[in-house]
Amino acid sequence: MKQQSNLISANRSKMNRRQFIASTAAAAASATILKPAQVRGSSANSRVTVGCIGLGGRGSQIARMLGEHGGFQVTSVADYFPKVAKAAGEKFGVAPNRCFSGLLAYKRLIDSKVDAVFCETPPYCFPDHVAAAVNAGCHVYLAKPVACDVPGCLTVSQMGRKATKTRKVFLVDFQTRTDPFFIEAIKRARDGDIGRLGMLTSVYTDNGFKDPPLTENIESRFRHLIWVNDLALGGGMLVNAGIHALDVALWIAGEKPASAMGASRVAKPDAHGDTKYLYSLTYQFESGLILNHRGEHLRNVKGFSCKCYAYGTQGHLETDYSGKTWIRSNKKGYRGGQVENLYDDGIRRNLKTFHNSIVNGVYDNPTVEPSVNSTLTTILGREAAAANTMLTWAEMIKQNKKIEVDLTGLKL
Repeated sequence: MKQQSNLISANRSKMNRRQFIASTAAAAASATILKPAQVRGSSANSRVTVGCIGLGGRGSQIARMLGEHGGFQVTSVADYFPKVAKAAGEKFGVAPNRCFSGLLAYKRLIDSKVDAVFCETPPYCFPDHVAAAVNAGCHVYLAKPVACDVPGCLTVSQMGRKATKTRKVFLVDFQTRTDPFFIEAIKRARDGDIGRLGMLTSVYTDNGFKDPPLTENIESRFRHLIWVNDLALGGGMLVNAGIHALDVALWIAGEKPASAMGASRVAKPDAHGDTKYLYSLTYQFESGLILNHRGEHLRNVKGFSCKCYAYGTQGHLETDYSGKTWIRSNKKGYRGGQVENLYDDGIRRNLKTFHNSIVNGVYDNPTVEPSVNSTLTTILGREAAAANTMLTWAEMIKQNKKIEVDLTGLKL
């Protein structure tokens, strides 16, 4: 299946960039010597063998970065489209008999025996792909959102726990949580530098993606991020895009919301998918904290913006995916700095963490639960807005609403 290109990268291609490469003792440990007991299918003095599922824009970029890292070797590739799988195999030096295509390509890739599986397809696939990989004893590197519906999220959560229990690494690839300015600013805010936290505001805007007329089957929706427009395939705009800003808000809050309410609408001319493109949401937390979120995905030259603001009794924190992250406070401010090239550098830092965790046997997998909660938070907002009513987290989990995908006519 054609790889998920990055939603943020697609809407900020003209940004100024710089590279920030973290230098830590842990990063220095990313040598290619592996302990045989830690990596299935590998002997000592070898690289981590990788199978990449989904070789579109983002999947192809990550495969290239795996080669740049030096501690990985891509030995299998899978994509729904045979031409994409074949081209990726040729590009990354994968044997033709290890280039798989079709809906079940992921099973054939896992059966080909790899140490780690990278999942970069439309997110409706993730629960099945992750379950197959973890059950086969593979390490997992997963894009976000982790699923399109509640049952899918619960499956990924279960597989995360199983990975830890069976001593496998499972990392979900959020870039913001790797950035030094984000890390320091949010740590200070949570330590009380802005006083008691009262309200959060998150904002995500972009130009959306092409949404051509529907065809005989959903194969035509697998390319060029068209699937973001479809709830069943990608979860919709809030789940795929808004999650980047909402994840930061939950990171600051340190808790998940108890309820959500709000409104949403399409507004986009000639829309063919079933997502909404405008969101205005209010989340409430058990602590009394309020979070409001605004999402807008129209081709109106507004462009890309992904920000979060935290308002405390003594100061406020501002975070920006492509701008300044800092604190102003009556107590103790933080000058922070300009966040640039977060998408690329965040991937590099996550690849280092993933490799180091495999090599050193670190199986705590701290990214899974926050990523599941962030995905569930977007689903909570999506469903509350669609029903135009307040929906509690407990009600959402109890309903356990599954979105069925019509795979009629697709190649196995």
